[in-house]
Amino acid sequence: MEPEVVGFTVPTESSKTVFVWNIGAQLAEGDIYCSLLNVFSQFGPLYSLKLLPNAGVSEPGYYAVIKYYSSRSASTAQERCDRKPLFQGAPLKVRVCNKQKVFQYKSLALNSSKCQDLANFYLGFNGWSKRIIALQNISGLYELEDECDTQEQRKVRYMCVLEVMLSGYDVCSRGVGVAEEEVEKSNDPMEFLMKSGKLQKYAVQKALTDAFHKILLVIFESGKVAVEHVASSNDPVDCLTEDELQGLIQINDFTWTQINQDGEEESLSELTFYDETMANDM
Repeated sequence: MEPEVVGFTVPTESSKTVFVWNIGAQLAEGDIYCSLLNVFSQFGPLYSLKLLPNAGVSEPGYYAVIKYYSSRSASTAQERCDRKPLFQGAPLKVRVCNKQKVFQYKSLALNSSKCQDLANFYLGFNGWSKRIIALQNISGLYELEDECDTQEQRKVRYMCVLEVMLSGYDVCSRGVGVAEEEVEKSNDPMEFLMKSGKLQKYAVQKALTDAFHKILLVIFESGKVAVEHVASSNDPVDCLTEDELQGLIQINDFTWTQINQDGEEESLSELTFYDETMANDM
């Protein structure tokens, strides 16, 4: 079997989606969710798991939609779990989605939390590390835009340049993230400092996402993993030395529009149990 390529992107392929039905209502919904998570996470990392009630015309119960990062994991889940009772008396029905893909969806980068989970699973907790190259306030780079701001508000922006290092593969990948927010000028200084801290954290998260987005994992059937770095050859973040990059930042001569890549929305707040594993992409 050929190796499978797994990127740090939101999985959209039908071959990575598993449907589970014939789930009874004997257990509480939370217990069913935990049972599904425990069973199906054995076959590979999950991007999302949704537990939904049956339609009103059906008997009480649930069905689930599970997304893996790997098609091989989805296929294994079907083979091992279909027509097995697992955590209930009646056997579950498990099928990989066979819907043909009509549209070519644009790949969205995973948010930083899911990037770290995926890296930890395939590379190990000690298989990668990160370091911040630069983290600074760049609010002054948008002077023309800021002229339109009211006297009561101003936009504060932070930029982060970060490097992800995969020591076992001799691979380094740099990413850039920018976070901005309108801040009341008359706010209490402590509140302003707290908001600035959150913006810095948000910029670091986005830079981490950008760095992982340039990495591909090649998964072999034996379980071995190879890594490829796929950054553009003219990407200044990867092409320049660290001193050159610092100088480019200092003279404010950076193409900021190139680093605002589309991806999953990051969140600075703590996610709930269900929100952390369910994505609104179905």
